Amino acid sequence: MDTIKNILDKIIEVFCIGIMGIMTLLVSWQVFTRYFFNKPSAITEQLSQYLFVWLVLYGAAYVFGKRDHMKITFIRDKMENKIGLFFDLTQEIVIALFALSVMIYGGFLSTIRQMVQLDAALQIPIGVVYSAIPISGICIVFYSIHNITNIYKNKV
Repeated sequence: MDTIKNILDKIIEVFCIGIMGIMTLLVSWQVFTRYFFNKPSAITEQLSQYLFVWLVLYGAAYVFGKRDHMKITFIRDKMENKIGLFFDLTQEIVIALFALSVMIYGGFLSTIRQMVQLDAALQIPIGVVYSAIPISGICIVFYSIHNITNIYKNKV
């Protein structure tokens, strides 16, 4: 399971770095065309917005997998080890349930519904943009299962 996690981490890292590089180029071009030609490109603006959404969703999944997300440990640190373990496991389970129900299930339904609607500037289905929601949800569920097994192995 650790090998799969490391591979997934690397894929998401490279993907997010690539998105950031592409966004930098697109926004730079957008600024250049706006100020020098007085004619901004609608395509670069729309594409950079969609890429930003993808960066946020995949970046959030990546940070969740690294366990670098924001969490308040004040109460957990005051508890005994077994109760703290219960809080850690409960947190992972609640996040996995959220990702399963809202991100994967709801995101999949939204993605399917939006495949018939085309973006005006890019002429791509809006569902392609929405597909980041269930895909990042799958990553979060995998990371959550990985975190639960590590919590269980390290503390029990």
